[in-house]
Amino acid sequence: MEARKLTPAPSVQEVTDRTGFMALEPEWNALVEETSHELFYRHEFLRIWIDNFAPSAQLRILTLRDSEGRLTAALPLMAERTTMYGIPVRQLSGTANPHSCRFDLIAREPEAAAAMFLAWLRADRSWDVLRLTDVPEGGAGWELLEEARRAGLPTGTWESLQSPYVPLPATREAFQATLQAKFKANCRRRRKKLEEKGRVELERVEGGLELEGKLEEGFALEQSGWKGQRGTAMAQEPGTRGFYTELARDAAYAGRLSLHFLRLDGRPVAFQYGLTFGGRYFLLKPGYDESLKECSPGQLLMDEVLADCISRGLREFDFLGPDMVWKRDWTEKARRHTWLYVFNDSAFGRALCAAKFRWVPTAKEVVARWKK
Repeated sequence: MEARKLTPAPSVQEVTDRTGFMALEPEWNALVEETSHELFYRHEFLRIWIDNFAPSAQLRILTLRDSEGRLTAALPLMAERTTMYGIPVRQLSGTANPHSCRFDLIAREPEAAAAMFLAWLRADRSWDVLRLTDVPEGGAGWELLEEARRAGLPTGTWESLQSPYVPLPATREAFQATLQAKFKANCRRRRKKLEEKGRVELERVEGGLELEGKLEEGFALEQSGWKGQRGTAMAQEPGTRGFYTELARDAAYAGRLSLHFLRLDGRPVAFQYGLTFGGRYFLLKPGYDESLKECSPGQLLMDEVLADCISRGLREFDFLGPDMVWKRDWTEKARRHTWLYVFNDSAFGRALCAAKFRWVPTAKEVVARWKK
């Protein structure tokens, strides 16, 4: 009798070093393109993030391969020691921070991948809490949370962002028709006031030999305002500066970079650091000259960039980041993002979950009522 050949079962493999992660790039990006097609999940974006924000991190990148060895899911994690309410905690975190904009599980079949990854993690007692930050509504990461709930693990969620976005019509006139008349009149008045001060021009930089100099102009303009005072400007921290510099170089090479400047007699008075991908424009960082705030140069540049995006045939402008009043002048739409927590099935894990999502919120509510 001929022996029956056994088909290998899908298997989870964990990548724990940069060399192993680098080797995944072609199939990783192919997986992203076949699933979410999201810029921030691509291999090069994550590599640049790791190199600048977590170069010495203990990587724990989960991958799932099917019976033929093809990559079907990936979850880039890192292990870190942190504290929660003063208590030492072993945390598995997504390779992300506020500069990542959004994060998610990447999977062809999210439910199956979530089950496999959770089973892998449950067999490991070296962690107390798994945290995925800024997972978008409808993202595959929610399947991991649901699988954990079905398995009886303690879980929790915290809404982190409502990120506005603008669906772009075919013409500038069609978009202008969606804006309030009072806001459009204000923009016209402020544009006129700015033009009274000198020649106003729009510039878009996509790369080339001038890139480094243009980046420095943008960094300096952003740092000149309130972000510089609060220490949150791109150029103020080496890791942050390195991230945005390397990301710009990589995006320029791939044809995705869009640095926009509004110039007054050649001097930059407003700036946007943007990327284009998959028919969408992503605003990572804006800045403007606050000495000209009565002219609203940032909003005037927004008007120009939106028109530029429409002329290029893009279908969406994504503001990214938190909800802000100035963003809502342009749109009523927003995407919800949430931090997802899964705690290990242990007495300590359950206590941590209870503390974060029941005890501490209740205590805060009691204190707030007492102060009234």
